[in-house]
Amino acid sequence: MVTDPMEAFTSGRERGSASVRACHVPRRLDAATGLDAPPHTVSIASSPMTSPLSRTIQITRLGPPEVLVERQVPLRELGPGDVRLKVRAAGVNFADLIQRMGLYGTVPPRPYSPGFEVAGDVVTVGSAVSDWSAGDRAAALLRFGGYASDVVVPAQNLFRYPESLTPVEAAAVPVAFLTAWVALFEAARARAGETVLVLGAAGGVGTAAVQLARQKGLRVVGTAGTAVKCAFVVDRLGAQACFGSRGDWESEVRALVGGRGIDVALDPVGGPGTAACRRLLAPLGRLVFYGMSDAVPGERRSWIRAGWTWLRTMKLHPLSLVEANLGIFGIHLLHLAQKEALLRPALAEIFRGVAAHDWRPVVDHVFPLTRDGAVAAHHYLHDRKVIGKVVLADPAGT
Repeated sequence: MVTDPMEAFTSGRERGSASVRACHVPRRLDAATGLDAPPHTVSIASSPMTSPLSRTIQITRLGPPEVLVERQVPLRELGPGDVRLKVRAAGVNFADLIQRMGLYGTVPPRPYSPGFEVAGDVVTVGSAVSDWSAGDRAAALLRFGGYASDVVVPAQNLFRYPESLTPVEAAAVPVAFLTAWVALFEAARARAGETVLVLGAAGGVGTAAVQLARQKGLRVVGTAGTAVKCAFVVDRLGAQACFGSRGDWESEVRALVGGRGIDVALDPVGGPGTAACRRLLAPLGRLVFYGMSDAVPGERRSWIRAGWTWLRTMKLHPLSLVEANLGIFGIHLLHLAQKEALLRPALAEIFRGVAAHDWRPVVDHVFPLTRDGAVAAHHYLHDRKVIGKVVLADPAGT
């Protein structure tokens, strides 16, 4: 377990040797019925005729992290273009929490497993797959299902990652870095010499965005929730400044950049912060919106808080952008599957940059890839103390 992301980031030590936190979740009662909550582990009997089983962590009902359930489920049949992967590590994202709470827009029918990114070893390949072999190390992007011991994915969703990375580090790369890359260089078309404001700069996407922007010659200003996070963003990631997100950061940013304003703003927060980003934009400035974390302050869904955040998030008419010469973009990585020609070379370039030490995944904590580990990981993210990424790792070793 990495307990000090500052120390781990600067030392360059691999995190695969870090111990995986053991978690204990006490017996709980269902809040609605007062009865024992559903069992945490459910096994499905297999027979010689059934598919191989995968141990999964699933969302069976909505609620706090404790609603997660561990189940053995059959793997889907391996198609000609598919690859079966033994999962060694799975990335945990804020979107996973929102799914569990029932606030995520596009999800499969319950029960299902969250998880958009994994790293592991190829077990077997379909008859039409020629560029992957059993034993190869791979990272994969999924449309859900990553909280599992084994997954079957299309070969086109697999990526090779540098030998210098552990599976834990590799699993921390795809979603955060691809989101940051698309926001900066595809949506905003950020260029060297411009100024970018990154809200949530100490988060998974934020730490990736700060590093990518700095390496590409941009001036970076960030916001973060604590002084410790701000210090990390400036001292370890190289941002010019970072201001507390609970204070009047708009005035502080304006005092820093002056009348010129900022060229690009990355906003995963929503609420009043979106309008603040809009006011700070220079002519031809671009705002990229990719989340509304302000709508999720706790571990349970609150329609009142979600609705209040939505109401406080800026609404606009396209004509309001004309005289101001502004652009506003929204991105959702899950709905960019048809842009494989864009995402595949981008992730390849990202992994090349990792191998060259131009940027690195920041892994805060590692929890076991078990039901209890996932519960603890979700609690940890809800506490808003994370710097970088949280990852689930195969308890048998990575």
